[in-house]
Amino acid sequence: MDGQGHGAEGGEIALAFAARVAAAPDPALGRAVAGVVGHLHAMIAGMRLTPGALHAAIGFLTEVGHATDSRRQEWVLLADVLGVSTLVEDLSSTRPPGATPNTVAGPFYRADVPECPNGADISRDGRGEPVEVRGRIVDCAGRPVGGAMVEVWQANGDGVYENQEPDLQPEFNLRGRLRAAEDGTFGLRTVRPRGYPLPADGPVGQLLARLGCRLERPAHIHFRVTAPGFQRLTTHIFDRDDPAIGNDALFGVRPALLGEFRPQPAGGYLLEVGFVLAPEEAAGG
Repeated sequence: MDGQGHGAEGGEIALAFAARVAAAPDPALGRAVAGVVGHLHAMIAGMRLTPGALHAAIGFLTEVGHATDSRRQEWVLLADVLGVSTLVEDLSSTRPPGATPNTVAGPFYRADVPECPNGADISRDGRGEPVEVRGRIVDCAGRPVGGAMVEVWQANGDGVYENQEPDLQPEFNLRGRLRAAEDGTFGLRTVRPRGYPLPADGPVGQLLARLGCRLERPAHIHFRVTAPGFQRLTTHIFDRDDPAIGNDALFGVRPALLGEFRPQPAGGYLLEVGFVLAPEEAAGG
């Protein structure tokens, strides 16, 4: 104890704060903040945090705020690399056995992509190794989910998304929005994506470098599937042959999400995917 009468390991301060917010106009908010403060005080007491370390932490958080603007969300990146985004998604997405795992959408999703025909080519610049994607959407009983909306987005063969370099890639490059056929099947043509590092030029990247953590994301294609009566599925299919498959910086890789880009005799690759949708009544959170 520091001799100032604040109680064992600072616990009395946290209890005093909880008492202050007990009558908050928003009771749920009061409980949530009191819980956070309680855990924070216990962690600080356990670490024996010094004033210098506290000021360094405040300085880091200030830098994260300065690095965030309309084109870059450093706070989301921080939540992602700490595994917080994935944990919250896992806790909020209760799915029955066999349903395809949900993952975070990431910062590169666009909701304004125009609809294209089933089987369309979403490579608008024709650059890269061609890939044919064949997919099928079913429910947990294996019945096809016809008419489901399938949204797709990915990085190109250099590991860069279209909205990262709008002056170099065509609008909506490697993005598609299409409807599955009545038998639940869908298809599209694209190019093989490449994995990429997370931004290392900001405070989050610099922190991870100091911690010796890798910033790699293995190559993947994003899918978002929506259909009436089912939970929306937002997920990735990862290239199982990517050397970074065991070191995803965002903790998104799952065994059920590993895909194989199979070379084809005529050139290019074939990627076959299958998605199992969970019914709405299974939703958690």
